[in-house]
Amino acid sequence: MSTVTEIKTAFKRLPEQDRWRLAEWIQENMERAWDRQIEDDIVAGKFDKLAEQAVAHYKAGRVKPLDEIIDHS
Repeated sequence: MSTVTEIKTAFKRLPEQDRWRLAEWIQENMERAWDRQIEDDIVAGKFDKLAEQAVAHYKAGRVKPLDEIIDHS
C-alpha cells in the first residue's frame, strides 16, 4: 500500500473500531510532528522577531489581560 488512494480505500474497509484507533494514531503522530516543527523553528530563531514585538507591545502597555478578551459565557 503506497498511495493515499490505496490507504483511503483500505481505511474504508476497516471495522469502525479500527478506524477510530487508526485516526487516533494518526492524530498523535501529527501532533508530535507539529511539536517537533515548532521546536525546530524556535531553535532556528523563526519566532525571535515575534517575541521581540510581543515584549515591546507589553512594555508599551498595548496589551490586555486575557480575561478581558476571552469570552467567559
